[in-house]
Amino acid sequence: MNHTAVDVIRTKRDGGVLTDDQIDWVISAYTRGDVADEQMSALAMAVFLNGMTFAETSRWTQAMIDSGERLSWPVPTVDNHSTGGVGDKITLPLAPLVAACGVAVPQLSGRGLGHTGGTLDKLESIPGWRASLTSAEIRAQLESVGAVVCAPTDGLAPADRKLYALRDVTATVECVPLIASSIMSKKIAEGAGALVLDVKVGSGAFMKSLSDARSLASALVAIGTAHGQKVTALLTDMSVPLGRAVGNAVEVAEAVEVLKGGGPADVIALTVALATEMLSLAGMPADPAAVLASGEAYETWARMIAAQGGDPAAELPRPRHVHVVEAPRDGFLSRLDALGVGVAAWRLGAGRARKEDPVQAAAGVVCHVKPGEAVVTGAPLLELHTDTPDAVAGALAALAGAYEITDEPAAGNPLIIETIRG
Repeated sequence: MNHTAVDVIRTKRDGGVLTDDQIDWVISAYTRGDVADEQMSALAMAVFLNGMTFAETSRWTQAMIDSGERLSWPVPTVDNHSTGGVGDKITLPLAPLVAACGVAVPQLSGRGLGHTGGTLDKLESIPGWRASLTSAEIRAQLESVGAVVCAPTDGLAPADRKLYALRDVTATVECVPLIASSIMSKKIAEGAGALVLDVKVGSGAFMKSLSDARSLASALVAIGTAHGQKVTALLTDMSVPLGRAVGNAVEVAEAVEVLKGGGPADVIALTVALATEMLSLAGMPADPAAVLASGEAYETWARMIAAQGGDPAAELPRPRHVHVVEAPRDGFLSRLDALGVGVAAWRLGAGRARKEDPVQAAAGVVCHVKPGEAVVTGAPLLELHTDTPDAVAGALAALAGAYEITDEPAAGNPLIIETIRG
């Protein structure tokens, strides 16, 4: 049957259900360049407004996988994906920890956009480290080290790469079928044997409400299961930044601290929880908390960084300018809004407004105090790092109203809210 883009758009515009044939055709034709960006924009908006059935979403995911190569690995693998947050450096300690427990981790990661940081941007603050590897290099590193964190290869779900850029500029990002198919097409094409998802919920997350996060997590797990993947999703709190460091080099430093047996309690707890789920799906009986405490995960980290040209012992970039925000009164920090801190770090130079923007390796925010902890007047509350002092005013504006000090400590949210299994 001959299809046209206009027919496919009209079907979805009028609330109809796309056939498998229509979906296969439109994704393939768009990847080839036979469907124009303005036509795909119209279709994305029709999907945004009218939704897709589970069958449509699953087929859409398959069509995006089929637009490129599907990787396979010489060893058993398990992967993790986070929907993104503020201070979310968990991939950095998690990949080497799971590898040190005996299961290989091929972690194909992305860059940050807006207030959510990108794993590759963080790692690029390590002198010499490179993000782009060939499929052969990834395979060799998985066999020799057991963990790799790198950019996706060019042949991986090219339809998603084109559509993701389009959604970003057409206000069609916040759509569960499009988010779920985007994440899962890349993760299934990546070829990991099992997948654990960290779906963030709260002010600093993509999904602000528990019901929205639950809908996304359920869709991700269902798509993975339908495609023969073993998938688990954890819903985790992102109303407060994770750990004390938000930015690039500062988050790497904190991840190394965790790998050496220290670091903030929340970062350790989430790293161990995700590692436990990953190892369980992979059928590997191991105690990640004990492995983390032993230092073995740090040794794997050092080998992983060195294998990609980085110097794990090198000093990380330091900011040219530091501005300290002091506590205005005695009491307890009862609230520290993840979104406010994330936007501040972004404005200081840690993030980007457009994909082509550069980021500053040393920019970010260090949280000296976390909710529940006591403060005294004049003590450091937050530390703003940047190479561009003019950026401080914008960061301070983002933090206005983002924290609150009260006479009594307030109860916090649980870090892990819920688990959804396939």
